[in-house]
Amino acid sequence: MDITSIIQAFKIEGNFIASEIINSGYINNTYKIITSDESYILQRINNHIFKDVDKLSENIDRITTHIQSKTSKEKQGKVLIIIPTKGGNKYYKNNDGSFWRMFNYIHDSKTIETLNNEKQAESLGRAFGNYHKVLSDLPMPKLFDVLPDFHNTPKRIEQLKKAINQNNKHIRVKDQVDYLLSLASEMHEIITLGNQQKIPLRTIHQDAKVGNILFNQNDEIICIIDLDTTMSGYLAYDFGDAVRTGMNSASEGEQNISKVSLEMDLFKAFTKGYALVSKKFITPEEVKSLMLGVKIITYEQALRFLTDYLNNNVYYKIEYQEHNLVRTKVQIALLKDIIENFKKMNDFVITSYR
Repeated sequence: MDITSIIQAFKIEGNFIASEIINSGYINNTYKIITSDESYILQRINNHIFKDVDKLSENIDRITTHIQSKTSKEKQGKVLIIIPTKGGNKYYKNNDGSFWRMFNYIHDSKTIETLNNEKQAESLGRAFGNYHKVLSDLPMPKLFDVLPDFHNTPKRIEQLKKAINQNNKHIRVKDQVDYLLSLASEMHEIITLGNQQKIPLRTIHQDAKVGNILFNQNDEIICIIDLDTTMSGYLAYDFGDAVRTGMNSASEGEQNISKVSLEMDLFKAFTKGYALVSKKFITPEEVKSLMLGVKIITYEQALRFLTDYLNNNVYYKIEYQEHNLVRTKVQIALLKDIIENFKKMNDFVITSYR
């Protein structure tokens, strides 16, 4: 693959100098592109997962354009901007059938895998609260559902069961399978609340992990990135995913499970930040659902990692053969800690909105 010819397909400023691989994210391949005048982010879109690249690209164009319209002139360089191809398209299809897109590079930014202090946690809460607020008036029509049933937990349970039936490898992970399936009956609550129209569908990120946030060097949020999964969903999903990824005392691939626990001080700071912004639009029933999101999304991610492990690691990028199994064990350990502290955490959430 000649990455130079791909880069030249886009409207870049200056002459291409170098490219650097960015090892973050489990789905797309990402590169930093350096030219004589500017830097950019180049991504190869995983079209095995995002099968309709046209719809995906239209979604991201609408989202980034709307966010830009709500951003002051001084901060325009601190939001995602699509760099079009020389033909004016939002993505480029290479001769080998691969799909590529380019964004501006946001300077003096960093990503982190786990939060290190309460300031970061509160900033994370404010960031997702603002994201939900800004997209609350995204003009119709609704965004395309590029990944149907992305957070449909009952369907994720069925996918695990199917993987078990098709793969004898499940015998090696019997303890994890038994534990997750023992909780299945209580993991339908958000879907049920939505079906009963007790909580509204909103435009949410759907992959609200801390690694999808750009911080500045003072631990303040610059912007949210990796917008591929932004679709209709419930606030509890983003709240839960942010807690799952940001308040875990260990990384998602930690092999020493004894290091895994929920950092309560970070959780409280995050909740305060999120409540401060979301009080302006969240409903009482949505507030009650937020901790359900923490429990269910952590459970769901354990399902997804284990299902992928049983399916021979076809979805997530891995560094070694047992990587998804290790990730599963981390999620289960975190889930047990969340369930143990659920009432205390839920009480804090409810109190934060009074």
